[in-house]
Amino acid sequence: MRNEFGLAGGFLAGGKEKLRKTHGWGRLKFENAILPHPSPLTPRLIMRLFSKRIAKSVTSDMTVEVTETRGIRHLQLGTQAIQSAMRISRPWDLELAYTRAMMAFLLFKPGPADVLMVGLGGGSLAKFIRKHRPDTRITAVEISPQVVSAARSHFFLPGDDERLQVILGDGAAYVSEHPGTADVILLDGFDAGNQVEDLATLEFYEACKRVLKPGGVLVVNLWGRDPGFVNYFSRLVAAFEGQVAWLPVMGKSNVIAFGVSGEDARSRPVRAEIDKLGKKWGLDFVTFRREMRWANDVAPLLDKNP
Repeated sequence: MRNEFGLAGGFLAGGKEKLRKTHGWGRLKFENAILPHPSPLTPRLIMRLFSKRIAKSVTSDMTVEVTETRGIRHLQLGTQAIQSAMRISRPWDLELAYTRAMMAFLLFKPGPADVLMVGLGGGSLAKFIRKHRPDTRITAVEISPQVVSAARSHFFLPGDDERLQVILGDGAAYVSEHPGTADVILLDGFDAGNQVEDLATLEFYEACKRVLKPGGVLVVNLWGRDPGFVNYFSRLVAAFEGQVAWLPVMGKSNVIAFGVSGEDARSRPVRAEIDKLGKKWGLDFVTFRREMRWANDVAPLLDKNP
């Protein structure tokens, strides 16, 4: 391998090399680094090369790995897909664009008293809401004890108190047993990079609607490249009788969908409230509102049998 990546000559050529020229990185050693040939130096590959493993837990059901790259800690579930990220110098902020987009629910429900999270990840959304609106009660349901442990030990998620409760259990079962208890549901149900099918059925979305208080919002992180995306979106539209908005995440494959209860959904986000939200939460709600679309803007999806 001869300088294929535009870096120091012979970099990683033999699988165990020292970087002899600093190129801004200082003295680094790469042990047993093996690259396919040829291979482009993609951002994901760069992250792998320069990341260090903080913790790893392997069971028959799941692999949970915590890595760190240049001051950013990542949670991964057995694949290279990043499930959660935290900048160590700002642990309460939202590092990933899709989590910021999920907060666009505030356009419809600006003062939620009760938030239900289905899928905890690193707890980024819980920490962010807790920081900016400490009176909100947050309940997070997570099926994996490894994920809960990682969130608490490596992502600075606080312990349970009167405003935060983490429940180890099945999200679908919890939703079916708690109607009328949440103003907002944040649904981020993935395992190893795939949508959890039990959290994407028509019956589950209908159960989520029953959990919502009047005027409540279901927020769903969908993966646009998922072969089942059209079906998932169509089921959501059917469950909420067309009252579904969606927001693409710039430069990513995530699509954030908002199932809104109540007939006044389209008229809720007004400019005066948007300006106030931006100042309080530090997010770009003007762009969220401009980029947001409604289900009837993608009518062909609605013809798909859910």
